[in-house]
Parts: sequence; C-alpha cells; structure tokens
Amino acid sequence: MSDSRGKHITEVINTYSKRLMGFIRKRVSSEADAEDILQDVFYQFIGNTTPIEQLTSWLFTVTRNKITDKQRKKKPELLEDLYVSNDDEGFEWSDLFFDDKNNPESEYMRSLFWDALYTALNELPAPQRDAFVLNEIEGIPFKEIAEQTGDTINTLISRKRYAVLHLRERLGSLKNELLNHS
Repeated sequence: MSDSRGKHITEVINTYSKRLMGFIRKRVSSEADAEDILQDVFYQFIGNTTPIEQLTSWLFTVTRNKITDKQRKKKPELLEDLYVSNDDEGFEWSDLFFDDKNNPESEYMRSLFWDALYTALNELPAPQRDAFVLNEIEGIPFKEIAEQTGDTINTLISRKRYAVLHLRERLGSLKNELLNHS
C-alpha cells in the first residue's frame, strides 16, 4: 500500500469512525456488535479497489448492509425457549413432552400448558400471533411468510420475538403457580 493511500485510509477512518459508530449504536443492541460492524465496514473500505465517488453515501450504505447482515444472522427465538428454563427448580415444560408415561397427571399438565399457550397467543396482536404460529407451530420459513404477507423477514422475526417474550412470561406465571401450589 502506498503512503498516500495509507494516509487517505487513516484520514477516512478518523473522520468517519465517530459518526458511523453513532449510527450503528442506534440500530444494534450490543456494543460488541457495533464494534464488529464498524470494523467490517472499514475492512470492506480498505479492500475496495474501485473508485468511490460519494464516500459518505458509500460508507453509510455499507454500514446499513452490515447491520442488516448481522440481524439476519441472529437466531430467532424458538418454541423450545418457552419451556426450557435455566433455573434450578427441577421443573421443565419439555419434560412433559418427552414423558412416555401417559398418566393422568402428565396429561393434565400437558393440557394446562397448551391451554395457557393458546390463551396467551390470543392475547397477542394478530401480526405477532401469526408470525409465531406460522413459523414455530406450522414450520413455515420466514422467507415464505414474507413472500405471502409482503412483510420483511426482519419484521417477522421481530414480531415473533415479541410473541415469544409474552408467551415466556405467561408460561412462567403458570409454572410458578404450579410449583408454589403443589
């Protein structure tokens, strides 16, 4: 790399780092993700071999694309996240589904779970409920749902996430009731 090119790259990084980082921080949840994205943007800038006419526009477009890429890579929350917990109480909803004993107690617990799940689903706004049901219960990929509804994949993932958070809270309440009244 020539001295003038190196000087230009350093100048661009010094000039745009703060602005780009502010832009990124508003759009991602963690500082580590923001730093990774900024680093990726500058790597792409350094590796670019074609002339850039509108530098500011180019940098912000690449940054927006990197943010979108990072969000797409995040794994959406799953139904199993609702009934698998990290507490030490020894009770897991998932145990109900893999219990091969079909005793009345297991059947009753399963019915409580499904009743609570459907009640909580009905409390959700239709778009959140639909995103969750279509993707998680019916197994339809987000890409297909997006094609059917016209919504973006990120919108669908966000809706499903809100649904999962609500469902987790509601099922957590049921779990606490069961543990405290047994």
